[in-house]
Amino acid sequence: MLCAGPDQLASEMHARRVLPTDLVPVGVFSCAEALVPGSYAIRVASVDGAALTTRSPLSVGGIEPLSSIADDIDTLLVAGGTEPAIRSAAADQRLLAWLRTQASTARRVGSICTGAFVLGAAGLLDGCNVATHWAAVAAPRTHFPAAVVDPDAIYRFDGKLCTSAGVTAGIDLALALVSADLGHAVAVTIARDLVLFLHRPGGQRQFSATLAAQATITDSLAELLVWILENPQADLRIPVLAERAAMGPRNFARRFALETGKTPARYVLDTRLGHACRYLETTKWPIERVAEKSGLRTADLMHRAFRQSLGLTPVEYRSRFAAR
Repeated sequence: MLCAGPDQLASEMHARRVLPTDLVPVGVFSCAEALVPGSYAIRVASVDGAALTTRSPLSVGGIEPLSSIADDIDTLLVAGGTEPAIRSAAADQRLLAWLRTQASTARRVGSICTGAFVLGAAGLLDGCNVATHWAAVAAPRTHFPAAVVDPDAIYRFDGKLCTSAGVTAGIDLALALVSADLGHAVAVTIARDLVLFLHRPGGQRQFSATLAAQATITDSLAELLVWILENPQADLRIPVLAERAAMGPRNFARRFALETGKTPARYVLDTRLGHACRYLETTKWPIERVAEKSGLRTADLMHRAFRQSLGLTPVEYRSRFAAR
């Protein structure tokens, strides 16, 4: 478990088995401390303070017992872990009681990936909007049904609660916390040093259209997906795509939907939306140019697509996610 903040940050590694990447958010706060000395005092804790083993040859020392963490925690983050470790942590009454006590006084409480299940077991997610790993979004309905899970969010803030999706989304969350604490410029510097996106392309979505499709796609369509991604302004109607795939239009549409889980039209739209989101986040182009470059053609069509698919206008999206 990470415990820290502009004063102190504590982190509880609730069980022995974690991924090395579960600890990566610590590096973001360490970079912030190097840039702004005195900004974060980072402490990593577990129930008994024993060293952590990971699903790799790496072991982690310097772990403190929870009993040594005082009541002046600013930001309390619960890291994720393997499924058996999470189940064990969520049943550890000592840990849950400690979390409830510390959460009542900490300025912020959050989780990385499946650490949300530990917070949920402690009753700290009831009535809150939360994010967790895409593969686990259905499980909270059983484990903490009073929470509202956003299946697409990379991270979510709800009052003093902050939660993130997969392990690397913890980095996105850590950067957002640093930005809130120390300013946008510090977060940008850290993102640049670590070769990270300050705001991941696509903003709210855990998967881009191409990445989601690649989970199940076969070689027969793999090259076509790459070509669509690289040519959003091209004519991407079904007859054109079918010809590139050397199939008849009806057979192509059926195979495409079967392999990607989306119709060709939906996939093309999602790809173009992904390009538009990235342009809105990283450029100052007028909306008309963003629409043209992303293949959405006109500002009106782009506005309609954003409202229907993301629930935001392009202007609202830019104001929320663009680097300033």
